Amino acid sequence: MFQPLLIPALVFALLLFVVPEATSIPEAFKTRIFLLITLSTLFIPLVTIVGLRLSGTIKSLHMPEVKDRKLPFVIATLYFMVTTWFLHQRPEFDPVLWQGMMVISISVVLLTAVSFFWKMSAHMTGLGGLLAVVLVLGRKFPTFEVLYPLLGALILCGIVAAARLFLQAHRPSEVYAGLVAGFVICWFGFNWIWV
Repeated sequence: MFQPLLIPALVFALLLFVVPEATSIPEAFKTRIFLLITLSTLFIPLVTIVGLRLSGTIKSLHMPEVKDRKLPFVIATLYFMVTTWFLHQRPEFDPVLWQGMMVISISVVLLTAVSFFWKMSAHMTGLGGLLAVVLVLGRKFPTFEVLYPLLGALILCGIVAAARLFLQAHRPSEVYAGLVAGFVICWFGFNWIWV
């Protein structure tokens, strides 16, 4: 249910709809931009990964082995980088869009690089990033009621981490490493955006 590819959509839902003062995007365009980002970071990568599974290129959508993660993660990284580049090429868009996408892409690049030799949790990398974004928004925008989004992000982190461990999809070190990596990159990255 909380597929790691869903996290950028959640981050941009926060930026565009929950904390509207975080961007200067006119209301009329927010839904279209959100759909564009969701299409390029969730639906297209997901369809591609399902295609890899159907073609037999990867054995399972769960990618239990390190070797199974390489190609899907590289493909997802390319989609994220192309989305960042596209948003950067549109001077009429608020720079917060491409900068936020760049920070997310950096965490995905790190995750992909690590995945060539170790199975760091992609779920927890994404949720660590989401947790950091909620905290940064609460710190930078006093009108943002941070309590419930923060509790939601913390509960989500706990449930997903417990599920990954219960399913034996990861060892504790892989879960913690993902959470810390996602949190640190997004904490510093999103703080940089709103200096």
